[in-house]
Order: sequence, then C-alpha cells, then structure tokens
Amino acid sequence: MRSAIIFAGATLFLVPTSYAQAANVQIVAQNPVIELSVSEQVDSAPDMATFSTGVESKAPTATQALRDNSVQARSVIKRLKSLGIAEKDIQTTGINLRANYEYDQASRKNRFVGYMVSNQVSAIVRDISKLGAILDAIVSSGATNLNGPSFSISDDSKMKNVARERALANGKARAMSYARSEGYSGVRVISIGEGISRQSGAPMMRMDSAAAMSVPPVAPGQVGTVVSLNITYEMTR
Repeated sequence: MRSAIIFAGATLFLVPTSYAQAANVQIVAQNPVIELSVSEQVDSAPDMATFSTGVESKAPTATQALRDNSVQARSVIKRLKSLGIAEKDIQTTGINLRANYEYDQASRKNRFVGYMVSNQVSAIVRDISKLGAILDAIVSSGATNLNGPSFSISDDSKMKNVARERALANGKARAMSYARSEGYSGVRVISIGEGISRQSGAPMMRMDSAAAMSVPPVAPGQVGTVVSLNITYEMTR
C-alpha cells in the first residue's frame, strides 16, 4: 500500500492511472490533500473450473498427421459434450503442426522422422463435483494431455461489493488518522480510481494419460476477489 500527504497549493492535477484512460481533470482543493492506495480481498468458494486438454499425433507426412489428429480431436470434443459440458464452454485454443526429429546416436545428428500435430481445447466445468470424473473420462477417450484446472466464480459481484465497501471504510479511517494528526477534523473524497483482480489459491495440475490411473482428487479451495482503490481526500475543518 502507498500513503502520501500532499501539502501543496489550492489546485490538484490528477493524471490518468492504469485503472482508466481519461483526460486530465483539474480539481480545486482549499486544504491539503491525502492520496491513499487501499486493497481488500474477499475469499469465497469457486463454482466453476477451467481446464485444457488435447491430443498429439505423429505420422510420416503432414497430411496424414493432421488427418489422424483431427479424428482423435473430434472424439475428445464429442466426449466433452457427452459429459454435460455445453458447446459454448468448449473452445479450440491451438492447432500446431511441426516437423518431428529424433537424435541419431550413430551419426550424432537429428534425423527427420515425420510430422507432429497437436490440437488443444479448453473447457469450462460448471459443476465442480464432477470435475475429477470428467478429467478421468477425457483421458480414457484418447486425450494425451491435461492442463489445469483453474477455479473461478461465475458471478463475483457480491464479493466485489463487499471488498469495495471494506476498502472505502479502511481508506476513510486512514485518511481521518492523517487529518487529525495535522489538526483537521474531517476529510472529503475528491477522486476514486478502482482496479479489480482475482486470485486463486488452488495450484495448477498437469497430468498425462499414463498418470491417470484413477479419478483424480480435486480440491478447489477458495478464490479471492481483490478490489484496489486509489483515493484522494481533502482535509476539512
């Protein structure tokens, strides 16, 4: 957090911050001003999870590698839908084609052996209690990799409001402390800038098909909604 008291002239010039892009605003203040940066976090249980999965295919030619991969990728996407994941919650995130080489010990050189194609998709699970079973089923259907999950809240507006109210109360209390120490009896808000971020306490997990011997345990923990305020106060008598 950053705290500063400015004992300057009667005019305060505000410069746009990273919170918003706006033209410079000129605000008249008759007394010294206080600038505070205040952040508050509210933790709550997540209600959705996002993970990515996909398939890799190898073949002597690029055409064959792409065709083989397309068949496998369609199977994975079909399986995701059959597990109750809505079509709007499934998104292709990348299709990659590259030459495949193997190191030849005899010649000590990389030897071209064909092509490799990967197809990655992300999926949103809106019932976390089913996440472990879904991950297991996806690997069983042919997926060769999994990344995630990351947890979030579908509607965190209530958490934002709570964090915002706490930040405002904390900022005013701190501003009043500064004002009283300088012989003033109150403060008034001149400007407020807001930034919002989200923090997840759950670690990301990576696994491949060989590691998925049983339904993986999933511990969603809690996610944090953070509201950061830049507030400028004027000291008042």
